[in-house]
Amino acid sequence: MQATVVVAEGELDAFVAPDLTAALFEVADAPRLLADLTKVTFMDSTALGLLVRMVREAGERGAETRVVLPRGAGRRIFEITMLDQVLPVSSSRAEALADLADDISP
Repeated sequence: MQATVVVAEGELDAFVAPDLTAALFEVADAPRLLADLTKVTFMDSTALGLLVRMVREAGERGAETRVVLPRGAGRRIFEITMLDQVLPVSSSRAEALADLADDISP
């Protein structure tokens, strides 16, 4: 099962938001999209908003998405905002790919 993967790392804040926007725009038409945040140590509200928008827009066009978000510092903002309960979050890339495969199985 194939999915388009966007990998981010380090601190995602307003300073890097244009790069994140460009990366997400490049894969906007993917039928299955995986955002791997395994190496992200911090996300501010700008980056978080971009990610939420990506998931929402992908869903509106019928695409399947997953956000790889292991336990740790990078996940904290998702827990504080309770977005880990709303967004399609997986703990690992393997789990995310399996979840995407399950979503398209008859």
